[in-house]
Amino acid sequence: MKLFNTLTQSLQEFKPANDTVTIYVCGVTPYDTTHLGHAFTYITFDTLIRYLEYKGHSVKYVQNVTDIDDDVLRKSRELGMKWDELGNREIERFLGEMDSLNWRRPDVYARATDEIERIIQVNQGLIERGLAYVSEGCVFYEVKKDAEFGKLAQAVGLNDYQSMLTIANERGNFPDDKRKRDPLDFVLWQAQAPGEPAWESPWGPGRPGWHIECSSMSMHYLGQQVDIHGGGADLVFPHHTCEIAQSEHYSGKAPFVRNWMHVGMVYQEGEKMSKSLGNLTLVRNLLKEYSANAIRLVLQSHHYRYQWECFPEELKIAAETDKLFTRVREMVGPEEHGEDSMLHNRFIAAMENDLNTPEATLLLKHAAQQALEENNSNLGSEVLRLAKVLGLTV
Repeated sequence: MKLFNTLTQSLQEFKPANDTVTIYVCGVTPYDTTHLGHAFTYITFDTLIRYLEYKGHSVKYVQNVTDIDDDVLRKSRELGMKWDELGNREIERFLGEMDSLNWRRPDVYARATDEIERIIQVNQGLIERGLAYVSEGCVFYEVKKDAEFGKLAQAVGLNDYQSMLTIANERGNFPDDKRKRDPLDFVLWQAQAPGEPAWESPWGPGRPGWHIECSSMSMHYLGQQVDIHGGGADLVFPHHTCEIAQSEHYSGKAPFVRNWMHVGMVYQEGEKMSKSLGNLTLVRNLLKEYSANAIRLVLQSHHYRYQWECFPEELKIAAETDKLFTRVREMVGPEEHGEDSMLHNRFIAAMENDLNTPEATLLLKHAAQQALEENNSNLGSEVLRLAKVLGLTV
């Protein structure tokens, strides 16, 4: 199988280090609801894991949830809720909506607030190695001490200090923070602000920075080097760039990740779908009108690496495809288990080519039509078998 590695900007043969494939995917910040962009990322990795298991691999899958964060605290104040109550509500909502899409939950679903002790250990290690410093109760990563900082960002065109600083500032880096030695330095431990929740640390009460939680979790649950690490394309910089720096300098092992996978953004009305803009297609609203299969088919009809615009017409087409599979199931019946090697081989070739689900779903759609036209139960059985590999309920 070949997968595109964001770091090398090339297709690479996927070779896990051990018998068990280790996968870490960055999860949600639970302050609002689940939209189609979230679903695109998590159904992509759900499909990848199902396919790897179909090929005979065992997989250990870890996903984090950033349950303490500026956005969570801001939203909780707006709603007059306790920050942890808001987080619990939104986590359960997210999991329930993703469950409705026939998504299999990660083996480990780790909250940042459960990782405080290990996060502190990583921070201490980076301070001891001279890559981080303490300033007024905060711990910052010192970017200019790291000659390799930014290699993932550079792979996608952020080739200089100023370009990285511009993007980092747009994503809450706070360049005018006088506690920093350099505007691009990023926080590993955030000193407590008045009225905010905090945990004790060697540097005083505070909470984890955003980036450090994923380094701590992935190394703890999956080891110091991970086969696949991914998330949305908007995480390449600064989040995943910072993760590489933290993890490799803490562990002394490189590469931290053997294959970086990033999922394209979903757009609506010409803008990236996001909570901040409010231009959201909500999963819970789609589920009122469309089946889980139809929603999965829409997501899988787009290649994971590319951005795309959400159009209602696609859902209608996907719903018709779902009806095709239902008709095939009725034709085949529960007891028949025929196979079609030609369809199987073409399906495998598509999936082996950088998880080409658009080609795979189109193959199954055409094969379903053919099976119905010819009353071919062997072909129909193979369609249903391979549809299950994509996580469709047939």
